[in-house]
Amino acid sequence: MELSYLSAPTVTFPAGRTRPCRRFRRAGVMNLAPADLRRGAPAAGGSPMLTAMTTLASRTIAALRAEHDQLVRAVPAMSAAQLTGPSGAADWTVADVLSHLGSGAEITLAGVRAALGEAPPPGSGFNESVWDRWNAMPPEDQAARSLEVNADLVAALEAFTAEQQETVQLSVGFLPQPVPLASFAGLRLHEAVHHGWDVRVAADPAATLGDDSAGVLADHLTGGLSFLMGFIAKPAVLAEPAVVSIDGTPLSLVLTDRAALTSAGAEATAVFRGRLESVIRLIAGRLTDDHTPPGVTVTGNVSLADLREVFPGF
Repeated sequence: MELSYLSAPTVTFPAGRTRPCRRFRRAGVMNLAPADLRRGAPAAGGSPMLTAMTTLASRTIAALRAEHDQLVRAVPAMSAAQLTGPSGAADWTVADVLSHLGSGAEITLAGVRAALGEAPPPGSGFNESVWDRWNAMPPEDQAARSLEVNADLVAALEAFTAEQQETVQLSVGFLPQPVPLASFAGLRLHEAVHHGWDVRVAADPAATLGDDSAGVLADHLTGGLSFLMGFIAKPAVLAEPAVVSIDGTPLSLVLTDRAALTSAGAEATAVFRGRLESVIRLIAGRLTDDHTPPGVTVTGNVSLADLREVFPGF
């Protein structure tokens, strides 16, 4: 069974302009090896966090539900000034982030429903019409509608049976071949977790990621979505290679001519001390000075400031 993801992730701008998210603009994505895309479970040297009693697909969908529920609690309590004020994403208001999440959910959901035979395939120009409509909404409508359509998308993913979760393959527009449902949902989780934080941090400067969501993203970044590190990271800014051990976990950030999150056991040259959520936010460019929990430190041949340059964010 094969479903279609309609397009690469996109960014929606208030003025009506769109473009792919920055991490997907570099060349080379079509050169990914098939083995890098087929597996939803961690690859060799990946994270051992996947439990025997649950699948990565089910954990990912559960994390998407948790992320949605957090926004359902946070967004209605925001004032009009907060919606039009700064978010955790550079140059975006809170409403801009919610518009991005909502339009992306609508486009993704349309592709899933069409592939399942629940709706006709979207026609030419569908994505552009979705972006134009979201760009034209006032901030309050962007916020309310974003919660509604994301709820529909999460419910659609929850409707997959246990068997479908392990057998369904989905096409993603910017990748050369279909991916497992776990990876498909993982791409959405990557967006939902970090942009959800962008929204929540506007009202709570001490906001962090949930431990479960951070663990699931770590499993994806060490497994079927490890290729994302190539778009997110810029290890060439370092003066020398580094292997940064994540204290209290089997994970390390390996920064050579490329970047990887792995548990392969390479000899460490530096140590990151802090919760795993801080590592995941670091990778997404969201562990800034203003939003770094007390006790987070990096010692060794690289500093926390160095790592922030490696991971500038998106």
